[in-house]
Amino acid sequence: MHTRFPLLRSRIGFLSVTATMLFLIPCSLFAADVADVLKTPDQTFVTRGEFIRAAVKLLGIPEEAGATLPYRRVPKNLEKVVSAAYARGALATFGKELFPGQPVNLGQALEVLTVLKGLTADSAEDYRDLNGATAGLKRAVQAALDQQWVEPKSSSIFGVKDLLTGKEARILLRKVMGEGGAEDGGTQEDAIPTIRIEFKSPGSQPAGELPKSQILEALWKIVNDDYLYSDKISQEDAAYRAAEGLVESLNDPYSTFFRPATARNFQTRINGEISGIGAQVEDRAGVLTIVTPLTGSPAEKAGLKPNDEILSVDGVSIVGLPYEEAVDKVRGPKGSPVKLHIRRNGSEFDVSVIRDMIKVPEIDVKWREQIAVVQLMQFGKLTDTDLRSIMQDVAKKKPLGVILDLRNNPGGLLHAADVVVSNFLPVGSPVSIIKSRTGEKTEVTDLPATIDASVPMVVLVNKGSASASEIVAGALQDAGRATVVGEQSFGKGTVQEILEFSDHSSLKLTIAEWLTPKRRKIDGIGVKPDIIVPASERDDQLLKAVDIIKRTR
Repeated sequence: MHTRFPLLRSRIGFLSVTATMLFLIPCSLFAADVADVLKTPDQTFVTRGEFIRAAVKLLGIPEEAGATLPYRRVPKNLEKVVSAAYARGALATFGKELFPGQPVNLGQALEVLTVLKGLTADSAEDYRDLNGATAGLKRAVQAALDQQWVEPKSSSIFGVKDLLTGKEARILLRKVMGEGGAEDGGTQEDAIPTIRIEFKSPGSQPAGELPKSQILEALWKIVNDDYLYSDKISQEDAAYRAAEGLVESLNDPYSTFFRPATARNFQTRINGEISGIGAQVEDRAGVLTIVTPLTGSPAEKAGLKPNDEILSVDGVSIVGLPYEEAVDKVRGPKGSPVKLHIRRNGSEFDVSVIRDMIKVPEIDVKWREQIAVVQLMQFGKLTDTDLRSIMQDVAKKKPLGVILDLRNNPGGLLHAADVVVSNFLPVGSPVSIIKSRTGEKTEVTDLPATIDASVPMVVLVNKGSASASEIVAGALQDAGRATVVGEQSFGKGTVQEILEFSDHSSLKLTIAEWLTPKRRKIDGIGVKPDIIVPASERDDQLLKAVDIIKRTR
């Protein structure tokens, strides 16, 4: 699973600012030009592309043509302004991919503006949402404070992750241009949408606009005006249910809308904190299905296995429930018992599990006869940041071979998969091919190998090896660097992106499919081992891996 957070708070920090560049544009022009250049509706989030275009045009920066951009998805009408901003180093806040159609957050907007204006500053450190931010973002925050463009949300939170609406972006740009922050016409109170009598004819809905929006507005107006039990009307619940229904209509088990509390739970799982029974699960045709029980978890101790289907919780059916609602039924306080009705290979039975809070140990290194057995439990932040140093320590001990154990590893961050592969292949080696609606890109390693190519290697996989585990196994198998041993893997070959909104709800959306470097399809198929070895109590898979390395030596 590929996890990114582009719609969320870009890590930003702003500090003291000194102007070093002058622009020959009369300030008196900007009050009218801001509204002309940035036409995003007041309550609609401004996209990155729209904001960059507005900033470049309003600051009088010459547009550039013909520049080679590192981004995959830049529309023709944005290429010149993006090239101008990129040439000035103003787009570093967006990372390797610009994604111009995604909303811009306050931190990203401020870094673009401070770089384009040539402002410098110290580093702001006083706000919790700047913890871990880049130096550039921290300087941008302080610069914005010094220039009085923005005010922090509170004494401890700046608000760098908040997405900008059209109205907020225009206010910011007016302040940057020295025109104050008021929108023409003053403020306008939010109102319940009015009923529209005439609806657009079928098939006339422009692409990208909310379908049947007029009917939805009319329904909401009627409910608010006429529904008998007005005390039962919840604006928040109605909005979230509409968002959930929209995403559920995709019929994609990996695309999900998370309410704020659920989004926090999801993020803790990425950070390695698991509550409940300790199992990675997926929704398959309305049935909550175990991908893999986590090592040492209550689920594993209770004997639950990959592909077990959870039909009911404490006697209440969860079949057909929305994914997060079903998961919430399984979760519960630490130490509390839960009875699960399980279907396995056509047979049904009950399993009792004692819930617990589990901190997932991502990396475990053991030695067998001078062979390093490196087990990865998931591809989370620790794998992303710590694995290479661990593998450097392994290399210093001159191993006779390396066994990479990815069994029951459900995946995680795409970049963590790149990091894992980089330990075993030369710089520039292909890791996967990512195919999206707008094209494809080959992910390659960008760091030197830590383990010498002469050291033999085996990768262990099973039915619980999914997503990033399959990326790693497929890449090393295609490169001929490792022998893959075990059972056919899970078969999750799609990439998800996490988009977080200003109210802390979020969307996990399938945006791409990945193939192995030799263009093998994995989704619904899995990685086929070079040597198939069924699971056994004495761990014949690991014994076979040790034997292969001994024979290779």
